Amino acid sequence: MIVILNEKETRRRELYQLLGDLPSKSYEITCKKIYEQEHEHYFLEKLVLDLNGIDEVPAYFVKPKNCRAPYPTILFNHSHGGNYTLGKNELIESNSYLQETPYAEALAKLGYASLCIDCWGFGERFVKKESELFKEMLWNGKVMWGMMVYDSLRAIDYLSSRPDVDSTRIGTVGMSMGSTMSWWVAALDTRIKVCVDLCCLTDFHTLVETRGLDGHGIYYYVPRLLKSFTTAEINSLITPRPHLSLAGNLDSLTPAKGLDIIDEELKKVYEKERASDSWKLLRYDVGHIENAEMRTQVLSFFKKWL
Repeated sequence: MIVILNEKETRRRELYQLLGDLPSKSYEITCKKIYEQEHEHYFLEKLVLDLNGIDEVPAYFVKPKNCRAPYPTILFNHSHGGNYTLGKNELIESNSYLQETPYAEALAKLGYASLCIDCWGFGERFVKKESELFKEMLWNGKVMWGMMVYDSLRAIDYLSSRPDVDSTRIGTVGMSMGSTMSWWVAALDTRIKVCVDLCCLTDFHTLVETRGLDGHGIYYYVPRLLKSFTTAEINSLITPRPHLSLAGNLDSLTPAKGLDIIDEELKKVYEKERASDSWKLLRYDVGHIENAEMRTQVLSFFKKWL
């Protein structure tokens, strides 16, 4: 059978191939439920997922109360912030640079389920330091960011397998490292119907120009990436699906010139696909934080598009 790929699918394959030697996409996922707790606005499932056949992946799945399944569901991507022990707990506890109300509660109040996994080196997977993981993986033909992205893509497979999840209504959101994960997984997997990222839509070439590379952890760097893709080109793979990006004008991790470049390019791409209202970049005079208006915009965007 001859398979004809369109340009976006070809580019998705090229992007995925840059992520190093990854486990098979067909690896059978298994799940163990450790416990379930009742909270004021949701039920919390503690899970251990086998997504990759190498390292077990602890996760939280949040089910909203007083709502009928199947639920629209958000893949929540936790941040970095040097807090390696927090991981998936960011979903239910929030973080110092996020609003006080955790996303688990905020989303559940609106009827959304949510899932957050511990990324490699974080939460219950904080067994080896980030630099040690990166070096060991690199020696074995693997890329740390690739292994992280792989787990997140398999997490979408897991969500799609759950009867209480509406697999046609899956969105994603994250702050900082979680922001980068949001737009990478949305670019690579069209099952993500809505993408929201906070404070890490970084133009790679501008980051080099402004000498800001050390602001991002070593996990972030993918060999040969800049030979094939700009940040805008990765994000263009999300079109015409809705995409909201929120940024701080005072955030050194997302240089202002780079935000201008990305916004200009994505406006053109979304206009070409007759979906101009589906792309929105909102900027605030803050640093690397989520302010109250950002949270309002995030929830409103999900309510509108998911």
